[in-house]
Amino acid sequence: MSKRHSAKYKLDRTMGENLWGRPKSPVNQRSYGPGQHGQRRKQKVSDFGLQLRAKQKLKGYYGNITEKQFVRTYVEASRRKGNTSENLIALLESRLDAIVYRAKFVPTVWASRQFVNHGHVLVNGKRVNIASYRCKPGDVIEVRERSRNMALVLEAQQSQERDIPDYIEQGERGFQVRFVRAPDLAEVPYPVKMEPNLVVEYYAS
Repeated sequence: MSKRHSAKYKLDRTMGENLWGRPKSPVNQRSYGPGQHGQRRKQKVSDFGLQLRAKQKLKGYYGNITEKQFVRTYVEASRRKGNTSENLIALLESRLDAIVYRAKFVPTVWASRQFVNHGHVLVNGKRVNIASYRCKPGDVIEVRERSRNMALVLEAQQSQERDIPDYIEQGERGFQVRFVRAPDLAEVPYPVKMEPNLVVEYYAS
């Protein structure tokens, strides 16, 4: 089980935002941070503090990405042509676990990684159990036939919490999607404002 899984809502409270837009988030009742000092008066945050917060928020949103993986993704984004912050988002959204979550095969980002790791997902007809696997435009991602009646999958598909974004095309009975393209930041349905430009500044400084 992910270390983050048991503390996922703690991150919400630390950030003071409902990162995944879930109705159970404690931020819906109280927006201050955890612990006895959570309600203390907020001090002015430095530029570095803003950059660090932006990095923690974006990295935390994807649930199980380690710092090493996240840095590696940033390095690749910076090597590519174009805007580094847009490249960073495109790479993060191209991860197999991110697509499985966006496709509503599972209800949470944490469940997505576990779902992939346990071999429930096929990419172009072949089983892939690496959550960080990078999908390419045109790839077909689907839930294995034997896994389609899992309670987790049925719960996710019936949920009204979120919609499938335009860069993922839904296919066969909701158990199959096609990754149309790597999205721009504006296309990604983040429930809160993400600032990848500050993340780039954090690593570039």
